[in-house]
Amino acid sequence: MDFTAPTCDEIEELARETVAQFPDVFRAAAKAVAIRVAEFPDAEMLAGLEMDDPFELTGLYDGIPLTQKSSFDQPEGPDVVWLFRRPILDEWAGRGDVTLADLVSHVTVHEFAHHFGWSDADIAAIDRWWE
Repeated sequence: MDFTAPTCDEIEELARETVAQFPDVFRAAAKAVAIRVAEFPDAEMLAGLEMDDPFELTGLYDGIPLTQKSSFDQPEGPDVVWLFRRPILDEWAGRGDVTLADLVSHVTVHEFAHHFGWSDADIAAIDRWWE
């Protein structure tokens, strides 16, 4: 049995598989958002959210939501969905009632929800977490 913790690349692959399952209407726009996986959020991210414990943040959307974008906006860089490996693994181990793929999918969907400005009904149609 292999007890090796998943790598950042493996978590990124799980997130990309989630995006590939988005409804057609969202999938093309989602592909324009970068997905990045880091061990932990950096100090600047935590400070911006007024958080101290890096284990409390499993994901973060960094960008301007589509519902707020204007053609006059000057992009400072690509929109990014950040996933944080160690907090995700910590939550997964602590919960013990979900698969890693399901947890990564849940975090990914909710970060993309910030990008799209999705309603609760939109999220529920994609993410069965709430059932």
